[in-house]
Amino acid sequence: MTNAQTPTASTHKEVLRIDDTNALVELCGHDNSRLRLMERSAQVQIHLRGTELTVVGGKVEVSVAINALQQLLSFAQQGVGLASDDVVRAVNALRSDQNLQLKTIFSDVIMRPKRGRPITPKSLHQKSYVDAVREADVVFGVGPAGTGKTYLAVALAVRMLQDRVVKRIVLTRPAVEAGERLGFLPGTLEEKVDPYLRPLFDALNEMLDFERAHKLIEQGVIEVAPLAFMRGRTLNDSFVIFDEAQNSTPEQMKMLLTRLGFGSKAVITGDVTQSDLPSGSRSGLADARQVLKGVHGIRFCEFSDQDVVRHPLVMDVIRAYDARDRAREGADQTPPTA
Repeated sequence: MTNAQTPTASTHKEVLRIDDTNALVELCGHDNSRLRLMERSAQVQIHLRGTELTVVGGKVEVSVAINALQQLLSFAQQGVGLASDDVVRAVNALRSDQNLQLKTIFSDVIMRPKRGRPITPKSLHQKSYVDAVREADVVFGVGPAGTGKTYLAVALAVRMLQDRVVKRIVLTRPAVEAGERLGFLPGTLEEKVDPYLRPLFDALNEMLDFERAHKLIEQGVIEVAPLAFMRGRTLNDSFVIFDEAQNSTPEQMKMLLTRLGFGSKAVITGDVTQSDLPSGSRSGLADARQVLKGVHGIRFCEFSDQDVVRHPLVMDVIRAYDARDRAREGADQTPPTA
């Protein structure tokens, strides 16, 4: 395995013996790829000898890794196929709460696409987010990229459409980061907005067959449109997803929220630290967090870098930029010397 940390006098070691060779192979992955991912995620060293896994590192880190390995092993023994992201989300979840039973998260199947694995929450915060969307009419998912805010919202929307809880899905986002100036882009309106709406199309196409998704869009059952198209409408019996909401103004946010009609839900997603609005402009997402906090029927779900479910390097990138930004803020606040 890779050297996740250098052994010291305070290094802790635990051994996990696995007699079920098939489950061991599933847990380790091809060429021990899942063990290497476990090392990186948990910041430990893992040595495989025969049917024994020896985990070395700090006491807390080893405890998290052993807990994750044991719970993932139980899934493998039950015949559940594991994936690389299962390793990352297991470590992240157990780092927050070592008493957590992963099955409470992993077993919450939102939907089963015809291709690929069942869609489930990937962290404790994602589980809370999914529950909030099921229970509340308006939910804000706020946090960094890679935390699954939009992807889970689309999955929940498709599931509720299939279950006839809603009659249509409306997917929207600011079409241009700095103010929806569509007229300056070449091509037809569809060609202008397509690059900005493509992430929503990509998520949708993972949930439904391309032909099925295209047919529902043609029928108006699923609508993917820029935010400007929401003005003056009333959306009844709809599941509305407002993506990249940090790039809306307070006026646009109010406009979108007041479009909701009877039998509708709205999920608003975004990252307040990634606004592309002109300097000095107030983000509608940041404004809504202050104005709507405490309003009955509205829930706010906050995500952090611990919830990132992309490649482990994404979490490192987010932390590096956050550290740089904090250092800059500290430097800006340092009073000049005489």
